[in-house]
Amino acid sequence: MSLSYLRHLRTSSPPIIHAASLRTGVWRKVPTYLRSLSSATLADIDPSRLEVIRTSKPKEIPPSSSLKFGHTFTDHMLTIPWTVEAGWGVPQIRPYGPLELEPSSTVLHYAQTIFEGMKAYQDPNGRVTLFRPDMNMKRMNTSAYRIALPTFDGDALLELIKKLIRIDKSWIPREPGHSLYVRPTLIGNQRAIGVAPPNEALLFVILSPVGPYYPNGFKPVSLYGTTEYVRASPGGTGAFKLGVNYAPGILPQKHAAGQGYDQNLWLHGPEHYLTEVGTMNMFVVFNKDGGYELVTPPLDGMILPGVTRDSVLTLAREHASGVKTIPGLPRNITVSERPVTMKEVKEASKSGRLAELFGAGTAAVISPVDKIGYLGEDVHIPTGSDGMGPISRPIWTELVGRQTGAIPSDWSVVVE
Repeated sequence: MSLSYLRHLRTSSPPIIHAASLRTGVWRKVPTYLRSLSSATLADIDPSRLEVIRTSKPKEIPPSSSLKFGHTFTDHMLTIPWTVEAGWGVPQIRPYGPLELEPSSTVLHYAQTIFEGMKAYQDPNGRVTLFRPDMNMKRMNTSAYRIALPTFDGDALLELIKKLIRIDKSWIPREPGHSLYVRPTLIGNQRAIGVAPPNEALLFVILSPVGPYYPNGFKPVSLYGTTEYVRASPGGTGAFKLGVNYAPGILPQKHAAGQGYDQNLWLHGPEHYLTEVGTMNMFVVFNKDGGYELVTPPLDGMILPGVTRDSVLTLAREHASGVKTIPGLPRNITVSERPVTMKEVKEASKSGRLAELFGAGTAAVISPVDKIGYLGEDVHIPTGSDGMGPISRPIWTELVGRQTGAIPSDWSVVVE
């Protein structure tokens, strides 16, 4: 059945899974043959098969003040192999260390790799939580399908991730603004050169303690509105969290830095539509009719359906409709998912209609912007004395409160 499925994959035109389905639950309704590269008879991820091998040489946990994002890793990692003949194999939590890959592994030649970014938090009472991890599992499955990697039971993987976090709980910093970054990754590791769905894959999860993105308070960033490079295009892979989407952004980032700016603002088309900020989703706030309009580009196939993006939109909409009031957030706010161009932003800046612009993502949560270099001149963006604006400030406070458990929310999933 596996071989017949692979023949079907190569010859059929399956329906498109839109990134917006992450918010609507459509993923659950997708036909089974699209939710797994294995046939129904092959094994899915099974937490009951977990093997645990604890390290005999635990590392010294560094002081939180010395942490640099993504440079320190805990004592253990999770690995789960997959083969086209048997499906998902035995999950194993084992000491953190090198992976064994042959030089012919497909990930090394054709970038068959996807990943996610999540955070675990520990409150003063020792309770550990994850923030909306179900969204990450759904997005990881859509990303896997997009490049013909095997999909999986997200709830089962999440259970295993929780076990890994519990084992390395002592690595979670307790200082305000600190967390444990969780990086699930899936690679194709077929030992053959050739562009095709892999017959072997490996899912692994590593953990990294991290400090606050802005250790000395918010510092607005400057953006370079790049017209020389393109991050994504219609029908491409911009809406999926693939490794192949990130390396091409490094040279444009160097170019932006060379021009004196912190990050790229990715523009698209001759109209210069705003899409994303660096590796974050983007929001613009306009003054409108005595209130505010919060705008973000729609999920059109080029925009990554970020968990923080969805959280910002949900909080703002619930506040505007009266479902859940956010302290400090203006009552008169309109939420729009619509295209926005640099012409509109530039004109709003000159007329005083531009209230703020910020990025949103897992690492920074909210990243305010104070200027955009565009076609040889700077477009200035208002920021408050603390670096934030009238919409981003209260939304950031609410988001961080829910993430850390200070504000009760069903978005906060208990690990231990």
